[in-house]
Amino acid sequence: MRKRTHWRAELIEKQRGISLLTVLLILLIVSLLGTASVQITMMSERGARNDRDMDLAWQAAEMGLVGAEIEVQGPNNSSNSRTQKILSGHVNIPTTGCQTNGDWRGFCFYETKVKGKSRPTWLAVDIAETGSASPSVEFGAFTGLSFASANQNDGKGIQPAYEPRYIIEDVSDIESLNAGGGMVGARYASAADPNTTVKAGGRVYRITSLGFGPRKDIQAAVQSIYRN
Repeated sequence: MRKRTHWRAELIEKQRGISLLTVLLILLIVSLLGTASVQITMMSERGARNDRDMDLAWQAAEMGLVGAEIEVQGPNNSSNSRTQKILSGHVNIPTTGCQTNGDWRGFCFYETKVKGKSRPTWLAVDIAETGSASPSVEFGAFTGLSFASANQNDGKGIQPAYEPRYIIEDVSDIESLNAGGGMVGARYASAADPNTTVKAGGRVYRITSLGFGPRKDIQAAVQSIYRN
């Protein structure tokens, strides 16, 4: 009887060891599942935040297009409006790149040479540049329209880092040489100069607008072809 009792005691001790190991394994699995759930939740939050930031940038870019089209077509009653000059054809288009200062800042030739190769100007210049020599125009600069952004002292809530910016390329002669509507491959014949009047309704512009999210590196670009 004593030997049998001793054998039972050893069996009970072994069973207790297996139970402890089983509990530890279950705890490990539960911990891994909990960690994975936290990571999935954080990824979902980041994804939702990224979607929100990009939506903000897209909306800002669309607003930039609206501002540029108002400037090209009007009505524009701003004190520094250049709309009437645009409509009359008195537009100072450079022979390459964009105007970076003065009344015609943001107006561009349709192509720019980069390392000896011609590229569309909207791909060659830094539209996001916000300095005084920027080739682009900030929203409202020539229309008087306002756009709330974090760059302003009175900005509230989650807002774009900066106002939308845009450039306006004169592609009239490209369009006229491509009756089928093609915008690539034609040679630019000539651009309007300040002393030349082009009949109203005779110009075609390629407008590229860049919008910002809550950070400057979050950007969205939209483009339209506009005939005034």
